[in-house]
Parts: sequence; C-alpha cells; structure tokens
Amino acid sequence: MRSPHAVVVGGGLAGITAALQLAEAGMSVTLVESRTRLGGLAFSFRRGGLTVDNGQHVYLRCCTAYSWFLDRIDGAHLAPLQDRLDVPVLDVAHKRGPRLGRLRRNALPVPLHLAVGLATYPHLSLAERAAVGRAALALQKLDPADPALDGIDFATWLGRHGQSGRAIEALWDLVGVATLNATAPHASMGLAAMVFKTGLLSEPGAADIGWARVPLGELHDTLARKALDSAGVRTELSTRVRGISHADLGRWQVEVEGELLEADTVVLAVPQREAHALLPEGALEDPDRLLDISTAPILNIHVLYDRKVLRRPFFAALGTPVQWVFDRTEASGLAEGQYLALSQSAAEDEIDTPVAALRERYLPELERLLPATRGAEVRDFFVTRERTATFAPSPGVGRLRPGARTRAPGLYLAGAWTATGWPATMEGAVRSGFSAAGAALSALGRHHEHPLKEAA
Repeated sequence: MRSPHAVVVGGGLAGITAALQLAEAGMSVTLVESRTRLGGLAFSFRRGGLTVDNGQHVYLRCCTAYSWFLDRIDGAHLAPLQDRLDVPVLDVAHKRGPRLGRLRRNALPVPLHLAVGLATYPHLSLAERAAVGRAALALQKLDPADPALDGIDFATWLGRHGQSGRAIEALWDLVGVATLNATAPHASMGLAAMVFKTGLLSEPGAADIGWARVPLGELHDTLARKALDSAGVRTELSTRVRGISHADLGRWQVEVEGELLEADTVVLAVPQREAHALLPEGALEDPDRLLDISTAPILNIHVLYDRKVLRRPFFAALGTPVQWVFDRTEASGLAEGQYLALSQSAAEDEIDTPVAALRERYLPELERLLPATRGAEVRDFFVTRERTATFAPSPGVGRLRPGARTRAPGLYLAGAWTATGWPATMEGAVRSGFSAAGAALSALGRHHEHPLKEAA
C-alpha cells in the first residue's frame, strides 16, 4: 500500500516542524515554500561581506519545543543558553547619572530564585519592589487559559495590583515588550500571564536566555534543510501555491506553478492572511476572523563601529528609546570593529521612519548608553523592518486564534498565530507544527507520541 502523502505549505518553523513530524511517522511529505529559503521571519541575508540576521531572536529555557527543534536539526550547540538568567539593565535617565542594574536569578526554588535579584534591583524603589513581589504572587495563581483574562489588558491588571508607572517601565514592559511585542496597555492579560508565569514563575531556570551564536540562516535554513532531506521530505523552494481544492476519494489537490500535488493531508503553515486566501469554502466556520488577527511590527537597527564599544553580549536599556542591544560581531563574520544590533519591538511609531532620521536619533542614544562609542567611526548604519513580525497580542485575540483542525477533513493550520497558548514566538511556531502534525496523524489512525512529554 502507498504511504499517505502530505503537503505542507510554508517553510517557516511551523511548517518545517510539521513536515519533520509527518515524515517521521512514515508519510510521504512535500514542503512548498514561496521564498528562496526556509526559516520564515527568522532568517539571514548577505550584506557585503557580512551575514546579517533580519532581527535578533532569543528563546528561554522554558521554550521546550524550540529546544526540541534545535536538537532535531543538530543545532543546539550553536544556540546555547545562559547558565543562569542575567540581564544587564542600564538606566541613562537616573538623576545621579547612568546606573547599571541586573535582573538575575539564583538556584533557590520558585519564587525565591528571583527574590534576591529583585531586592537589589536599583531601578525600583523599595516600595515598588515589594509591590512587584505581591503582584508576582497574585500572577502565579492565575490560569492563563482563562477566557476572562484574554478580554482585559495587562496594564489594567497591573494597575489593580499596585504597580507604578516606573515599575511597568523598568520591569514589566522591559520583559513584556520583548516577548509580547506590545506594551502593557495593548497586551492581552492572558498572554501576559502566560509569559510571566511560565518564564519567571514555573521553575528556577525557566527564563535563562539563549540565542544563536551563528546566523539564523545556518539554523533555520541550512541545518533545517539537511534535516528535511534526511527525513525524506521533498522541499520545493520558490514555489507559490495558487489554490487548494477537494479531489476524489476525500483527497486534496494543491495547485502550484506547472503542477498539481495530490495529498491526503494538507498543512497550511503560512501567515493568517495567506491562510485566509487559500482556505477552501467551509473550512472554518467564520474564516474572516483570521483577518481580525492584526499584526505588530519590529524594527531592527544595525550599527558597525570601527572598534569594540560593548564588552557584554547584550543589555537592556531604560530612559532612552533604545530597548535591547546585542553584539552580533562574531555571528556576522565581521573581522574588525564591532557590530551592534538594536531590537525595537512594538515599533508602530517608527517602522516607516527614514533611515537618516533613525540614524540621527539612535546614534546619540548609543553615545549616552556606551561612552566608548564617542569618537568611534560608524562604518555602516542600516535598518531591517518587519512590518508584520508577529500577530498583535491585543485583548480579545485569544477568541480569534483557530486550532490546528479545520472543518475540512485532512486540512490543518499551523503558525504562531494559531491557538498555541503562546504569543508569537519561535516556541509558538514549533508548537503549532506539533499540533497540526499530531491532529493529522490521529485522523489517519497513525500512532503518534507528542515530542514533549509535558504536552502529551
């Protein structure tokens, strides 16, 4: 008997994961991607002699699905985690001059693992630190999946729990903007609770940070393609899907340029608007709800200096428009000087600002933050813009996010925007691939064990 055939549309992390899972269960799999590469919105490109990531992507120790993905493509050693959470936070607006603090943990049980770090965090007053502790204990009791939490914004909840504007700026938004891609007033409390409860209050090491020490393309394109090839997946790049329709005997036809792909299973692992355009009639009860899942941008600013100006791998900033700064020198292949990448989330106000204006604004801010930049030569300054980097985690978005199954047998959805319970992260993308593949294999009566024991 022939092996069932699956077509996965989309070569981001969700599609790669679904394809690997389906192939490992014995299915014949074709992955179709319209771009010339894999990796979706976490990719690299060449600029002169450098390899540049489109944006800085990090993950946490609690991101068990993305950790699985790294292991599966033999890339875990290229994106190691910190031994322990340690985030330098530099406040340049302090009345006594720039002040450096740290968000870090120890090895004590939750919630004591953060208590010492919070007690010595200099960017909050003693009263604000105490209030943060009380709010954290209240947050720990919440169920992020409670629909009532999805309907309110994070700022409202923080206000009800005694959080000052300074506490929101120096702690809650410092973490929340980077993970949710939204400030507290524009973030669903359900998603915020999920981020903080899972990342900071589940286990001592949950928030330890990992990031790629090589270009993202080496992980999400080169190594991922190698893993797909080894699994027997046929990968078609630069191939756009024109339509999906029913075929005989309950099968599907996926129309690409010059070919009709017959499939028992189709996984749509593309952004929500593309999914809406490809969905056959009746596949979702209310497909237009996908169009109500709005998007949020991320701006990345890249600066190359003629000398070393930062001795840490990264830091976060307060009292300045700058949010997070990472050293990308080694990963990019830069031989002389230093390459800094500024990751600016929730960048609605600046996503279309001309490069010259951004240069005029951000170079002086870097001089405030890093005195060593004063007098250093800027050898290059450029910007990457992801206008639809993530889905917007707005209050109410939870009711809009569909699950993996559709009303059409054999057709499934994947992508960080689907109902993973997570915000739009690499972790959420991989989890959605698990869900889509698991649903497809269950429908085909194929035994399948979830890769993550916790979610089995």
